[in-house]
Amino acid sequence: MAARLIDEEPELAHQHALAASRSAGRVGVVRETVAITAYAVGDFALALRELRTHRRITGSDEQLPLIVDSERGVGRPDRALEEGRAVDRMTLSVLVRVQLAIAMSGARLDLGQTDRALQELDIPEADPDRAFEWSPALFSARAAVLEELGRHDEAAEWERRAQIASDALDAASGVADREVIVVEEIDLIDDEGGVDVASGVIPVADVDEDEAIDMQTVADDADDAEESR
Repeated sequence: MAARLIDEEPELAHQHALAASRSAGRVGVVRETVAITAYAVGDFALALRELRTHRRITGSDEQLPLIVDSERGVGRPDRALEEGRAVDRMTLSVLVRVQLAIAMSGARLDLGQTDRALQELDIPEADPDRAFEWSPALFSARAAVLEELGRHDEAAEWERRAQIASDALDAASGVADREVIVVEEIDLIDDEGGVDVASGVIPVADVDEDEAIDMQTVADDADDAEESR
C-alpha cells in the first residue's frame, strides 16, 4: 500500500509504512519503506534514522543518495558531502552512482560552491547523446547548475535534452501519447545496447535490443504538436 500511495498520497503511504514497522521492525525493506515515505513527507530526521537502520540491517549502500539528501534536508550539507565521500562509488550500481552525483551536487549548491556542483555532475553517465532511466534527472540537474552559473543557453539546451529523454523513456514504457511519440525499429545497436545519436537515435535501458527511440522524431513531433495548438 505504501508503494501504491507514495506518489499521490505520501502522508497515507507513510502511515502504512509506520504500521508495517510496528509489526516487522527488524525487516530491512520495512525500515527502508519508512525512510522513503518519511523523506516524501519532509521528515528528514526520521528518514535519516531509518536509512541508517536499514543500512545496518542489510549492509547495503543503495540508499546512500537518500542519506545525502536527507542530511541536506536537516541543514547539514557538509555532513552530506562526508557521507557521500565515505563510500567507494565503484561498488555502487550505475543508477545509485548517478543519484549520488546529483545529491552531492545539490549539497555543493547549498554551500554556494556552484563550480564544484557542476564538477560533481561530470560523470561518464552524463552523455548528452544517449539516454537511460537516469538521464532526465541528471540532465535537469546539470541544467539547474548551469543556470546558477549564468550559462543560460547551455542550461536551456540541457533542459531540452532532459525533456526529450523523458518523453522517449515514457514512450518506451507506454506512458506517453502514441500520437506524439513514435517507437521505431532500428538496426544499429552497439555492444552496450545503445545507439550512436549522431543520427538522432536514442537508446533506452528497458527496451528490447532491436528497438530504440528516435530522438529527432520525438523532438519534431513535439514541436508539431505545439505549433498545432
